[in-house]
Order: sequence, then C-alpha cells, then structure tokens
Amino acid sequence: MNSYIKGSVREIFYKTNNGFMVGVFKIRETNDKELEYYLNKSITFSGNFHELLNDTEYKFYGEPTQHPKYGFQYKVSYYEKLIPEEKNSIISFLSSGMFPGIGLKTATKIVEKFGDKTLDIILEDYNNLLLIPSLKEEKAKMIYDILYNEQLSYKTILYLEEKGFSVNESVKIYEIYKENTINVIENDIYDVINKVKGIGFLTIDRIAVKLGINKEDERRIEACILYSMYDLCLTSGNTYSSFNEIYLRCYKHLDINIDINNFEYYVLSLNKKGKIIILDDKYILKDIYDIEVSISNKISILAKKEPIKLNNTDSYIKMLEDIFEIDYNKQQEKAIITSLENKINIITGGPGTGKTTIIKGIVELYKQINKLTNEGLFKDAILLAPTGRAARRITEATNFRAITIHKFLKWDKETDTFQINKYNKSDVKLVIIDESSMIDMFLFNSLLEGLTDDVKLILVGDYNQLPSVLPGDILKDLIDSDVIPVVKLNELYRQKEDSYIINLANDIKEGIIKNDFTNKRSDYNFIEAKKEQIELVIKELCKIGLDKGYNYHQLQVLVPMYRGVNGIDNLNNKLQEIFNPKSDNKDEFEFNDVIFREGDKVLQTKNLNDLEISNGDIGVIDSITKTNNNVKAIINFDGIIVEFNKKNFEDLKLGYAISIHKAQGSEFDVVIMPMDTSFKRMLYRKLIYTGITRAKKSLTLVGEKEAFIYGTSKLMEERNTLLKEMLINSITF
Repeated sequence: MNSYIKGSVREIFYKTNNGFMVGVFKIRETNDKELEYYLNKSITFSGNFHELLNDTEYKFYGEPTQHPKYGFQYKVSYYEKLIPEEKNSIISFLSSGMFPGIGLKTATKIVEKFGDKTLDIILEDYNNLLLIPSLKEEKAKMIYDILYNEQLSYKTILYLEEKGFSVNESVKIYEIYKENTINVIENDIYDVINKVKGIGFLTIDRIAVKLGINKEDERRIEACILYSMYDLCLTSGNTYSSFNEIYLRCYKHLDINIDINNFEYYVLSLNKKGKIIILDDKYILKDIYDIEVSISNKISILAKKEPIKLNNTDSYIKMLEDIFEIDYNKQQEKAIITSLENKINIITGGPGTGKTTIIKGIVELYKQINKLTNEGLFKDAILLAPTGRAARRITEATNFRAITIHKFLKWDKETDTFQINKYNKSDVKLVIIDESSMIDMFLFNSLLEGLTDDVKLILVGDYNQLPSVLPGDILKDLIDSDVIPVVKLNELYRQKEDSYIINLANDIKEGIIKNDFTNKRSDYNFIEAKKEQIELVIKELCKIGLDKGYNYHQLQVLVPMYRGVNGIDNLNNKLQEIFNPKSDNKDEFEFNDVIFREGDKVLQTKNLNDLEISNGDIGVIDSITKTNNNVKAIINFDGIIVEFNKKNFEDLKLGYAISIHKAQGSEFDVVIMPMDTSFKRMLYRKLIYTGITRAKKSLTLVGEKEAFIYGTSKLMEERNTLLKEMLINSITF
C-alpha cells in the first residue's frame, strides 16, 4: 500500500533551481498509521516539484523518514493537485465576490441547506433561499438574478477548477473572457498572462503542459522569456537584463533543451513585436523601458526650468530661526533656499542632519513668500510619504499633515487605478516627498503623471538606505545623474553630536569599522553571544525593556531574515510569550501555524490603499470574535481602526520581530538587532545602516562580531538601470 497524505501546503521555506523543495504541509487525511498523530497538524515535507501553491490542496505519495539534520519529515515521491469537492466548490463560488454581500458564512449556510443541488434549487425559485435564516428577499433575488444571467459562469468556473485553477483565479479569468473563456484556455492559454492580473507564467504553464501543449510551442517559449525578464527585474531590482541571464532563467523553467541560437530567434521575435527593447547588450521589457522614459522626460522638463532667485535670503532665514527658535547651519540654509528657487530639488542626508527641520522651514517660507493663509497653504502644498507609517511620523515631526502617495493620487480599489493621473492632474503647486529612497519606479511615474509641469517638487531622503524592493533605484539615479540640484547634508545637529548611534551610522556609511564598536555607550551596546545564545539574550533584553517602562510600540527587534533559530518567525513566537502571553481573558485563534491573540502586535505585509494601511504598518489586535466559519478581528493601526476577517490574516504577521526592509520609514525608541553569521546572504552595509538608523534612543546589537564586520564591509551590488543615462542625455541634447 502506497503511503499518502492529503492536505494543504502552508509554506515553502527552501527551494533549489532544479525543483527540489522543503516546506510545511497541514495534513487532513492519511492512510499511514505512523502519521495519524499529525492529522490536522503540520509536518515538514521534501521532494521534487514542478510548482506548489500555498493554501492549495494536494495529495502527496511517499513515506515518512528521519532526516539526519532536519528530523522527522515526509519524503514525497510523486503528487497531484486535488480538485475541490462539489459542495466546497459551490461555497467558494458563492463567496467569491460575484455575489455582493455574500460571504463564506452565508454561502456555507446555503450549501448546508441544499447540498450538491444548491444552484439548481436557487434557479428553480429564488424563494427557496428564504428558507435560510436572516437571508432577506432582496438579497435572495440578487443571488438568483446574477446566477440566472451568469449560468454559464459557474459551468466555466468548474471547468477552470478541473484544469487546476483556484476559484479566485477562475473568477478573474471568466470576468475577462466571459463566454470565450474555454476557447482561450484550449487554444491560447498563455494569453491569460497578459490579460488577467495576478496569474503568472508558472501557473499557466503548469496547466498548459497538463492540457498537452507542445513544450516547444512558440507561445510557451515567448511567454517564458517575458516572465523570466520580469522575474529577473523583481529579484534583482534591475530594470534590464543580459541575454545570458534570460537564457539561463528560461532554461530552468522550460524543461527542454533549447539551442541558444534558436532561443535568440524568439528574443528577436519579441523585439520585432515591440514587447522587448534591445539596446546593445541590454534587454529590457517595453513596459519598464516606457516607464523610465516617462520619468526621465518629466524630470527633464522640471530640471530645465530657469531658477527664480530669491532676494534677501538672509532675512528669510533669520525669520525662520525666530519662528522655530533654532539656528540653521549653512547646509540647511542652502537646502531651504535652493528648494524654493528651483522647480525640482533633492535634499539627502543621514540621521541627525536636520531633514525634518528643513522641511518645516521650506513649508513656512513658502507660506510667507506667497502670503498664504493656512487654508491657502493646505491647498497649494502637500507633504507625501511612501507608507502610512512614514506619513504619520513626518506629520508628528513637522505639525504639517502628510499623506501617502496613494491617497494623494486617489487610488480606486474597484478599478485598481489612480483618479489623479495624466488625464486628470492635480493643481497642487508644492510637493515634498519624504523617505524618497523607498519610492519604486511604478509609483514615482504615476505621481509625476499626476502633477503639472509647473509644480515645485522636492525629494527628501537618505540614499544610503535600502532602495525600493521593486525594480529601479530612483533617488540614487536622480542624484547620480547630476542634472538636478542636490544638497547633501553631513553636518550633525549640536544636540545630536553625542549620539553614538548616529556616529556609528555615519561610520558604517563610509565603510569605517572602529576597533571600539563593541564598547558600551549611553545609547548603544554590543552584546557578544554565540548564535545559539542570541535568542535567549534578546528575550532577556525585552524583559529588561518592559521593566524600564518601554512598551512593544517603543521597542522593536529588527532581523535580516525570516528563517532559522534567530530568524523573524521563531523570535516572534518566543517574544509573544514575553509581551503578550496566553491568558484566559484573551481570545485567540490559529492561522497558518501562527497564534494570533488579543493584544498582539502585528505587521501588515500588503498595501491596503483604500484603508490607508501600507505594507510595513504595525498595529495591535484590539479584539477577536469567533464564529463557526469565520474569525473577525479589530486591529488598530496607529489610530486607524480596521476589521479583518480570516482571509485578511494571510497578509498579517506577528510584529515583535520584523525585517529591516519592513521597518524602513519607521523609527523606534529602542532597537535590538541580532548579528548572526548564518544571515550572511542578507548582510550588507545598506541593510545594517538602515536598521541602525531606525533607533532613536537606544540600539543594542546581539551576536557575533564577525557578522557585523562582514555585513558592514559588504556592499550591495548597484542596480542596473537606464534612468541615469536617459536623464544625462535628455539634458545634454
């Protein structure tokens, strides 16, 4: 008898180029007595796979085994994706979003009442739905009308599910192709990649191969090339790739021996079709190339405008110093004046150089020069940030309201577009963007398209911090192009000069590692510990922080990686016990092997632009309400109250330990960072610098000196982009 386990993939935490994977699998059924203990629990699995999808049902065939290093796990010989049972499929269909106001709870009640014949019973007479308690006639009629008009949709969605698509994917596909759906799947399945958002090459190709498409089909190879180019951009941050990079990436996915000369034919074909731009040895997707061109053109227009010289600048500075009761240094004075004289200006500097103070000065002087009331100022000027948390932080620091770029551009959830765009521009006259290093090329282009050519644009940021996780390096490219006025701040505020955190950050920025970096200071400590001791030390430091009166909003553990004993996931589980232990007075529930509890600090990992919640925002679970089929939680994100259902928790993690990337744009009174040589793959200068500069009052590094020295010595590879070159050429010619 072959051993098998049925259930769902919860997570893939190791993957090689040849398809070998290690992950976590939740078992709901097995024929192996040795595994009965693990029913409704998770087990580690390993094996070779074409593709696995999280939270998708599979049947794995294989055997339990004891790995010498990783312990008990299930070794998979072969596998199959499971087709949803009819009842489950109907529930998923009714709760898919096609029927407004019908969620999982109501859909389940309907199917429990009518079984496999649910849809036929509804179509027979919508009054049958009135047998469901609390379902009003208006909603019952709505379900009937949609189902009557879309009878084809359900049959089509079932067809798509049978082919291997999820319910949500099936609904998306049907909404695009309608009655032509089956024809597209059977004759031109790779077209789905271009038309349906969120469904990529790997999903389509897996299904296409199952349907019997020739692996050497031109459409398959071209789709793989486009996917590989985009994937290379996402993983590297580059906007273009080399021919060899694309070839090797495609070779991995195509599973055929394709001659390099034949491969070149397909690349050139895509070039002729206008989908790829080839510039010497640079290969760039047309869509990404167009964005870089668009950014370059807009920036060039602003940069070419003649500056308007301000007279009596000394008196202006003196007025600001009197208003704010401060003394500006020469660099700060220059930053304020240059910003108001030019149509576009960049202010860059590290912590303690007074960027926030400069922003306050620019806004106030703009108000005075233009003789504006507060109402007029709010109409003319806007302060923006890439994330909600960064916007709230700069608002507190400047007393001038800042909002996210998405909010300013009026992002529309239904259409996934901005209402402020090149056809409907904002008439705002002064735009200041804080934390500009975080802006990705896509968002920056959308912002520029929504502004007039007469706007005054000021970018503020620290180009030594991590760039956006998406392709491009906007702030660095703009600075390096040397076509825009740039004020570089390197003088520290007098009151900040005794801060070792800031001095350490400046040393790291310059690649300087002093011998005394392990010495204890008033605001800094390096606690040497072996990697197996780091977790224990961090737990003790958190307990000490609590005893000193710091709460978990003020104290933050920042970690380079998710995996490992000193990784984010493990530390979060351990720190939850310290900051928010289990209690009979607190409701909790489990999702993806994580316990979420009332009072927990949580991290949002996906933008919810309609709610002004950004990737990286931190909140607290105020309450949890559990029903038979769902869980609802009220979460407070710095005063923004949001109701989450269970599905929303896919994008939520515990927030006691978070990645340095997620912390960008935030500041914390106390920061603790582990230094572990097993993090080597992720340790580099910009990452450590970014983590250190999140600390306002206290910074503690815990771990191995070798890890710190290695990381601060290692430079990030510069991203390959075209923007800098485009800007130089546009100004020159």
